[in-house]
Amino acid sequence: MPVALGLLLLLLTLSLPQSTPAETTNTAFQPWLEELRQEALAEGIHPDTLAAALATVKAPRARVLHQDRHQAETKEQTRRYLARRVDRQRIEEGRTMLKRYPTWLGRMEQRYGIPHQIIVALWGLESHYGRHRGNIPVFQALATLAYNGRRPLFRRELIEALHLLDQKQVSLAHLTGSWAGAMGQCQFLPSSFRHYAADGNGDGRRDIWGTLPDVFASIANYLKQAGWCSGQDWGQRVQRPDRLDSTFTGLGKPRSLYQWHELGVRQADGSVLPPEERSAALIEPDGPDGNAYLVYDNFHALLRWNRSIAFALAVGTLADALQEEATPR
Repeated sequence: MPVALGLLLLLLTLSLPQSTPAETTNTAFQPWLEELRQEALAEGIHPDTLAAALATVKAPRARVLHQDRHQAETKEQTRRYLARRVDRQRIEEGRTMLKRYPTWLGRMEQRYGIPHQIIVALWGLESHYGRHRGNIPVFQALATLAYNGRRPLFRRELIEALHLLDQKQVSLAHLTGSWAGAMGQCQFLPSSFRHYAADGNGDGRRDIWGTLPDVFASIANYLKQAGWCSGQDWGQRVQRPDRLDSTFTGLGKPRSLYQWHELGVRQADGSVLPPEERSAALIEPDGPDGNAYLVYDNFHALLRWNRSIAFALAVGTLADALQEEATPR
């Protein structure tokens, strides 16, 4: 190729507009979004609902993708995770909430069989007692995660949110939340709202944003449906012998408390375990050099709320710190 012609082609190439990664993503996102619209229409979503819900969804949101890839539950040591979330401030505020709402908490405990301190602990960890609910539009967050495709559940959650809006179960103004599309003071995904949100005060609505009886009832109803056994606790931190066989540990390897006692496991203060046949699994979330816990069946109900062992331990640990408060009347 002659040098002059080559130079001319190079200059022409440099003068053309260059697409950025964001523009490339946006170009691919719009056909995906149109495919989603067609799926929603086929499921009976009204076109006006679709137009209102997706009006501002133009491209994936980088902040959402970053949060999804850097979740504390999967990145932090459990010990550090607990120290950051079950701190003195959250404990003191939780005790204040127990004193402030004893009647409603007591009613929900009686209705659903969920201890009042567990309800408050979940409320405190999910939204810091209602203060931190997230401000990302739910449709923006769910569309980003569904398009990313790392976890297929988000496409279904996006369709579910459209159904809730279409059926007027929630308003568009309420549909803001966390980076994961979780909503309200108990941070329910759209499918959780449909199945577990409850009317706590009997006014015919399920308001997990601003009506605390509904928030408490929804938390309690979720755990009841998840299999929480009334009258039992979640577990406890324990001491184990230095040479305990590692093949004994893990959620899927329960033994009776009597058997754990025979193996040398003791309560955190060094006292003996109760001589019961109740089964428990020994878990070591940070490995054999970290803390150990015996967890009971109710721990699995907490895992159905959030599959993170660290989160479930935080709920139980915070609830235990609140336990010394008087039982609500």
